[in-house]
Amino acid sequence: MKLVVVSAGLSVPSSTRLLADRLAAATGRYTSVDVQVVELRDLAVEIAHNFTSGFPGRALSAALDAVTEADGLIVVTPVFSASYSGLFKSFFDVLDQEALTGKPVLIAATGGSARHSLVLEHALRPLFAYLRAVVVPTAVYAASEDWGAEGLAERIDRAAGELGRLMEGLGSGAGAVRRADAADTAVTADAAERADASVAVDTDTAAAIAPRALDGALASADRFTVIPFEQQLAALRP
Repeated sequence: MKLVVVSAGLSVPSSTRLLADRLAAATGRYTSVDVQVVELRDLAVEIAHNFTSGFPGRALSAALDAVTEADGLIVVTPVFSASYSGLFKSFFDVLDQEALTGKPVLIAATGGSARHSLVLEHALRPLFAYLRAVVVPTAVYAASEDWGAEGLAERIDRAAGELGRLMEGLGSGAGAVRRADAADTAVTADAAERADASVAVDTDTAAAIAPRALDGALASADRFTVIPFEQQLAALRP
């Protein structure tokens, strides 16, 4: 399965990218995935041009296609002004609104203080709920003091496990739907074939029976005499 990681980190090295890489590696322990990383820092100019021209550049178009075709997403943003970064939001603004429908998404963020951890619930989760993605229950926030401290590794592992299992489940469900559709098509075709055969038999039977029925009706008509109403009425008079 294809896992796409969207990182909105701006610096090099970036704690946002570091968190994204750890989440991707942890997900790979729960399900077999091919990981592709989309660095939004490299797409900033093309994203801005897309807003003014309405057309994505080559690199941006490839990134949008990758996200659309992914079986699962990990999205990580730094916290700016108590919310996701403008670059992060701009990327998902140029993405087709139907691209994430039903897609498993793990949301994560980094910041300088633990006080911004609620950005996951009041900003990121509503954004991806609006895009009709399936957001895993556990979101991961990493403040500066969390690196090397207890708790972060466990949150990463729990969130990655939820994403991996969700990707596996939805992937199996899609396969089951495809198999059910194929079975329904086969049953429908078989039923149609039997119906056509039944119609053909009924038509042949009717063609064979109709002349005999008509002869019988004519023979029965010969055995009865039609008496005019006036004669019947005269016979009843005293």
